Amino acid sequence: MTPPCAASRLPPRGTTPLDRQSRIFGVCWGGARLWLRGVFFDGAAAPAVQRAPRAQTRRLLALLLVANLVGGCASTDAGPGYYWQSVAGHLKMMNAARPVKDWLADPATPPALQQRLLLAQRMRRFAVTELGLPDNASYQHYADLQRRAAVYNVVAAPELSLKLHNWCFPVAGCVGYRGYFDETEAKAFAATLPTDMDVSVYPVPAYSTLGWMNWAGGDPLLNTFIGYPEGELARLLFHELAHQVVYAPGDTVFNESFATAVERIGGARWLAQADETARRTYTEFDGRRQAFRAHALTTRQRLQAVYDDAALDEESKRQAKAETMNDFRQRYEALKQGWGGYKGYDAWVAQASNATFGAQAAYDQWVPAFEALFAREGRDLIRFYDAVRALANLSAKDRRAALQALAPGAGPDFIH
Repeated sequence: MTPPCAASRLPPRGTTPLDRQSRIFGVCWGGARLWLRGVFFDGAAAPAVQRAPRAQTRRLLALLLVANLVGGCASTDAGPGYYWQSVAGHLKMMNAARPVKDWLADPATPPALQQRLLLAQRMRRFAVTELGLPDNASYQHYADLQRRAAVYNVVAAPELSLKLHNWCFPVAGCVGYRGYFDETEAKAFAATLPTDMDVSVYPVPAYSTLGWMNWAGGDPLLNTFIGYPEGELARLLFHELAHQVVYAPGDTVFNESFATAVERIGGARWLAQADETARRTYTEFDGRRQAFRAHALTTRQRLQAVYDDAALDEESKRQAKAETMNDFRQRYEALKQGWGGYKGYDAWVAQASNATFGAQAAYDQWVPAFEALFAREGRDLIRFYDAVRALANLSAKDRRAALQALAPGAGPDFIH
């Protein structure tokens, strides 16, 4: 998924954030698009297709894409119905999207939304000129999905482990979540998982199709995140665009940590030139996030120590887990007292489990390593991206070793 990039955003990032099931959709589409190019643009049929009206051609491509995804992307973990909901959900979102310029020209567009769209377009230009991120169709359209999330991720982990269960897909590799466009379907799938696993369903405001859909308008701005504080909106856009720069199939933690590093670097640069109100608002927002993140990290480490303790039998581990989780919630209530009534993390805390802690870790395990790499490359983003591409081309084992060498203390070993 990097399916639908939560960045998430996972709730711990601030509100709720990234999936990522359409990331799977995006990568499967990569194979479909190459296939379509071979069928339609290399042979006798090419002239007729090239002369077809743009809308008609797109409809044909979409239908062939569905056929390819349903027939060619099946696996032991996901059948045709799963891919169908991915394709149908994404196409429905694309159909709802209109160019930003059309929204701005429409007198029915609320003034507040117009201002946010203008702000997002400035961020989009900044991403290209100042951060070296792709200059393409993504985030030049806007869609109101009439729901609170772009997709809903299902994550699961064993009762006494923080290692996420993986689902594997052709081309995209294995990822620690399954994304759904419909929350009811996500919850229905979650209910089918073994009862001895910790399972969670969380909302994701945005995801990346890795640039594969730029030919059809790209990834749109969405109502699910357009109202974020200025600094967080910038970070989300930079995060999702980073997935179009580098993507290592089957390595969720690498992909998300890289995108998180880019969003932090880019977000800091954006705020440096923003007005004082934006900086002040973001400082307050990020202060709560950092406090919660530190609290969650401490709990993850405590849980990991329990699960790794060979002197404890399973029943003792269950009891220690329950005590740790209870302490986590009590300390959260104390932490919240200084937030003036802010309840943005309440839902996450209510369903906290091995699955949610494992998913949270995917976003930040290797961030210190990427930040060290950025420093090593002279804080030059283009050189940094080239170095990250080189890492992505390594085997998973060699990539992990290289990241550990960059930041020896980064991340526990339970995330893969």
